[in-house]
Amino acid sequence: MTEEAANSRIEQDRQLILDAKQRGTGAKIAAYTKLSGPGWLQSAITLGGGSLAGGLYLGILSGYHLMWLQPVAMIMGVIMLSAIGYVALSTKERPFASINTHINPVLGWGWAIATLMANLIWCMPQYALGSAALQQNLAPEFFSNDDTGKMLAVAVLFVISAVVIWFYDSGGWGIKLFEAILKILVGIVVLCFFGVVLKMSFSTNDLDWGRILAGYIPNLSLFTNPSPEFADVLSKAGSYGDYWKNLIIGNQQKVMITAAATAVGINMTFLLPYSMRAKGWDQDFRGLAMFDLSTGLFIPFVLATSCVVIAAASQFHAKPAAGLLGEKNPEGQVVQADPGLLSQYNKLLDSRLQKEVPAAEWSALKENSAALEQKRSELPLPERTLAAMLVNRDAFQLAAALKPLAGPTVSQVVFGLGVVAMAVSTIIILMLINGFVFCEMLGLEPRGTYHRIGCFMPSITGMVGSFFWKGEAQAWLAVPTSMFGMVLLPIAYATFFFMMNSPKILGERIPKGGKRVAWNLAMG
Repeated sequence: MTEEAANSRIEQDRQLILDAKQRGTGAKIAAYTKLSGPGWLQSAITLGGGSLAGGLYLGILSGYHLMWLQPVAMIMGVIMLSAIGYVALSTKERPFASINTHINPVLGWGWAIATLMANLIWCMPQYALGSAALQQNLAPEFFSNDDTGKMLAVAVLFVISAVVIWFYDSGGWGIKLFEAILKILVGIVVLCFFGVVLKMSFSTNDLDWGRILAGYIPNLSLFTNPSPEFADVLSKAGSYGDYWKNLIIGNQQKVMITAAATAVGINMTFLLPYSMRAKGWDQDFRGLAMFDLSTGLFIPFVLATSCVVIAAASQFHAKPAAGLLGEKNPEGQVVQADPGLLSQYNKLLDSRLQKEVPAAEWSALKENSAALEQKRSELPLPERTLAAMLVNRDAFQLAAALKPLAGPTVSQVVFGLGVVAMAVSTIIILMLINGFVFCEMLGLEPRGTYHRIGCFMPSITGMVGSFFWKGEAQAWLAVPTSMFGMVLLPIAYATFFFMMNSPKILGERIPKGGKRVAWNLAMG
């Protein structure tokens, strides 16, 4: 698209908004819906492996009690992103240059470097998750469960992402097609997970909707206490009850941080202003930007993550993983434990034993597997039950657990399709953001060869990194990654807080009076 044609399209969009404002709320909403885009890109990145892991482990550890956490985190994120959008659309300067010139180069470069690091790291769990879904759920007969199958699955994810990202560099029509593809992927994610829960609602009475809805009422007690469903077995754990209690609380806190960090990551703060600039938006589009974030980001995120929490809580919360306690099936046969879960279970028991036996005895036990196994089996049943409850089950074990309730098509194909759509959409957006960051750090316009080089950097680290993360609950990689992202996020928030209050940057467009107080309170 030529520059003249691009300017013509921007002016047509501007006129559509101005005319709609004159005709009333209904016309304005219709116009905003037609022109929405960057908010859906934000949704595509936030609905990734981190959100899946956060929702999954929230459900496993806290049941329905923390249904409120991810929506509240997203509301806070939307407020901050709205402020970022306000700043970006109120000045013609590129944000990175504006921060370095008017605020502090340390903050500007810190923001850019932290975003680039987050992109490179975050792509790893997406490739691990997407390739595992292809191998285990969608097409196990085509993508074998070995390194060859994994390489093929990773190659498919790479090619799909590369083709879609190429569209973005094609200008106006390419950006429209790019946004349309991302909207479809986000829609697939939401519909797949919503469909799974809907199927469960009609096929089983396991879902207690009263308790589920009550979980949306904020309750801070789980920051310092285990979920109430653990109370009975904890009370029977004897003198080591406090050990297990503290372990549960520590895991809950990690997962809460993950859930909060994956709502809005530092790379999302970089994506928003540059994706809006790529569309030619300015101050006349500020209302559209806020609407776009509220509908394209908040609604899909809350629907999808809530469904994951509900499904995980119904199947796994305070329930021992099958086969770890020697239970038998209806035919009288001993249930075989999943090897990965058995390994985690043994590690949990070993950590507990280390609190009891002297170091010298523990060293000897490690060298004698039979004696170690005997020592594990001698632990009281309540403690072994707690260990079996706390193993990290992943999305694919959830799909298997849902099979008797939702059927093989819904539990494997539909659920697997949702996971793949999550992974692909997030990989694509991470690539796009990195292209923006790479060009900004080089002082170049985000287009052409250098933009594409930047785009492919996280995809390469993601492909390579996914081969190093195997075995125990691959989705768990998203938890330490999210905690890393949470540490970096204040850099971006502090930067845009200063920008929102900088007369040098916003000039006469700086919020005044009550609006300024409201913005600062919301951002704080």
